[in-house]
Amino acid sequence: MNAQEIQGWVDAAVSAFKGASTLDELKSARLSHTGDKSPISGASRSLGSLSPEEKILLGKLVGEAKASIANSLETATRRLEDERDKKMLAEEIVDITLPVRRNHRGGLHPISIIKNDISDFFIEQGYFVEEGPELESGWLNFDALNIPADHPARTMQDTFFIEPLESGMVLRTHTSPVQIRTMLTKQPPIYVICPGRTFRADELDATHSPVFHQVEGLVVDRGITMAHLKGTLDNFARYMFGPDVTTRLRPSFFPFTEPSAEVDVFFNGRWIEWGGCGMVNPRVLQTCGIDTDEFSGFAFGMGLERTLMVRHGITDMHDIVEGDLRFTRQFGVGL
Repeated sequence: MNAQEIQGWVDAAVSAFKGASTLDELKSARLSHTGDKSPISGASRSLGSLSPEEKILLGKLVGEAKASIANSLETATRRLEDERDKKMLAEEIVDITLPVRRNHRGGLHPISIIKNDISDFFIEQGYFVEEGPELESGWLNFDALNIPADHPARTMQDTFFIEPLESGMVLRTHTSPVQIRTMLTKQPPIYVICPGRTFRADELDATHSPVFHQVEGLVVDRGITMAHLKGTLDNFARYMFGPDVTTRLRPSFFPFTEPSAEVDVFFNGRWIEWGGCGMVNPRVLQTCGIDTDEFSGFAFGMGLERTLMVRHGITDMHDIVEGDLRFTRQFGVGL
C-alpha cells in the first residue's frame, strides 16, 4: 500500500460515482468502493499491523482518501436525487387550466333526511320504527280505525281506489294502518312510530300534493294519559324547531282518537298547525284485541313536508317534489 495505490482507489470511486445514472447504480458503486470489501476499507483495517511511522504516514493518506470518496459520493447523491425529483415533478404535474368535473356525488332527498332524523330521535326514546305496504286494504285503512262507511275521507275526492273496486284495496291515505297492523301482531306495551309515503286525491299546489309523507306515533301501555301525549309532543317539537318553541292543543275530532286535538307550534312569531293527535279511541283498541280496562294509548301524526316547510321556511310544495338539485343540495348529502 502506497500513496499512488491509494489515489487510484479514490479515482476509481469518483469515476464510478460520476458514471452512475440512477440511485440504484450509485448504491452498487457505493458498496463496491466504500463497503466492507472495498480496497479503502481493507486498507483502513490493515493500519493496525503497521509500524508507528508507517501508521502515521499511511493513516493520514487513507483518511484523506476516505474523505474524498465520501465527498464525491455526497455530490453524486445530490445530483441523482435532484434529477429524480425533477423527473417526478414533470411526470406528475397537474394542469390547473383543465376544467374540473363538478358531478354531484348524490345524496338523500331532504324528506328522507328529516324522516331519518325523526326516526333517530324516537329510537333514542325507546320507540321502534314500523313500516307497512302502501297498497292497503280498505278495512285496515278505514274500518279498523273507526272511520264509518259514509265518512268523507272514503270518497273518490280523497282516496285513490284500486280497480276492480270489489278488491277493497286503496292507496293508503295515512300511515295509521301500520298502527293497526302493529296492535294486531304485538302485545302492549307498544311504543312505535310509523313513517312513510301516503296518497290522497289532491291537486299539486303551493301547500298540497297527491303524494306526501307522514310520521305517526302510537303508544299503548298501562296508565297512559293526555299528559304523556302533551309531554311527548313538547319534546318532539323542541327537537324539530328549537328549545324555545311553544306548543298548544286545540280540541278537534278524529274517528280513531277520543279526545282529539290539533297540534300547533308557535314558531317564527306565529302559530302554525303541525298535526293531529289524541287518545286512541277504545273502539280501535278493542278491534285490535286490546283490553281497554287495562290499557290506554295515545297517537299523533305529522306531515313530513309540513314539518320541513315550517322548519326551513319553504313556501312552495313544488320545490320539495319537483327534484330540482339546486333546492335539494342546500340540505347536504345526509348520509
